[in-house]
Amino acid sequence: MIGLFCTLVPSSVWAEGPPKPSAMSNPLAQVLVVIIAVLLLAIGLLAHVVLGAAEMKMKAYRDEKKSATQPKILTVPVFLLMSSVAFAADEPLTGAAASTNISGLSPTAFYSLITVVGVELLVLLWLLYHLKSLLAKETVVKPIVAKESSLAKWWNKANSFKPVQEEANIDLGHDYDGIRELDNRLPPWWLYGFYICIIFACIYLWRYHVTHTAPSSLEELAAVMQKAEAEKENYLKKAANNVNENTVTYLSDASALEAGKKIFVTACAACHAADGGGTVGPNLVDEYWLHGGSMSDVFKSIKYGWPEKGMKSWKDDYSPAQIAQLASYIKSLKGTKPATAKEPQGEVYQEQVVSDTAKTAAPVTKAGLK
Repeated sequence: MIGLFCTLVPSSVWAEGPPKPSAMSNPLAQVLVVIIAVLLLAIGLLAHVVLGAAEMKMKAYRDEKKSATQPKILTVPVFLLMSSVAFAADEPLTGAAASTNISGLSPTAFYSLITVVGVELLVLLWLLYHLKSLLAKETVVKPIVAKESSLAKWWNKANSFKPVQEEANIDLGHDYDGIRELDNRLPPWWLYGFYICIIFACIYLWRYHVTHTAPSSLEELAAVMQKAEAEKENYLKKAANNVNENTVTYLSDASALEAGKKIFVTACAACHAADGGGTVGPNLVDEYWLHGGSMSDVFKSIKYGWPEKGMKSWKDDYSPAQIAQLASYIKSLKGTKPATAKEPQGEVYQEQVVSDTAKTAAPVTKAGLK
């Protein structure tokens, strides 16, 4: 093999004078030449593999896209041939050069051989990198997927749909008339809603039935009914104060009559006697009235008074509800037996029944107030 490599040494070495020691006889030179040859062989084989992979890649690309493209051809750099030049500069060692040689090789020959080895290593790494890239691109095939709308993406994510390609992984093996059973999970929104309901139920049970920090349904009903009663009472109070001579009705309940009696003793007894028999004022227990004997007439007489006959107006002293209570008490005195009854005054007034459920008072003759 050494003789074979010696043929690559330039002939100028033996051109002059007696034969001198060749650079190829140096053991280091022989080792470097062997390394260069092995690397060159590896580069050639690897370049062939890379070219084959590139050709297959381009063929697959043309088949997929149905369009012809110009493939990239990977070639071995020309500078790989520089290995033969490395020995062209070998010269016989002179006296000055012999003192500066490297392991018996001239600096020019040594660095030339090292340069060729380095270049071959770089080319080899470069080819390996591209081979790896081609193989990686060959194995990773990106399917062409139609672009989904944002609404479709949101809907699929909210329902956690499995693509058709993954149905084989969740198939339970049960097939009924072509209907396959899949192990699909419930949609996330359904699961989260169910979890929230469980949490709410636990909190509700703890608060309403364990710690009783919130009212139950019956307690809420009682509170609402109590509030409604208070509102009703306030409304009736306001409605009673809105009564006038056109809307007043007889109050037959004992509380209203008792309240009217207290007002009568305070304001009316001085002129009409405590029992209604009359003193300065007329008798209030008989059937004779000076200014009408209906509820409306009595209410109007109390409210506005008859100043020309000495009876003042009580609208500034009592509310409409109190005047209604007073008028009802006066109407209730009819038919009683006072201790000292004053002689009748005015005209007779009789109550007239207009229906079974409602009664109104109407004068038989022209009314006058007592």
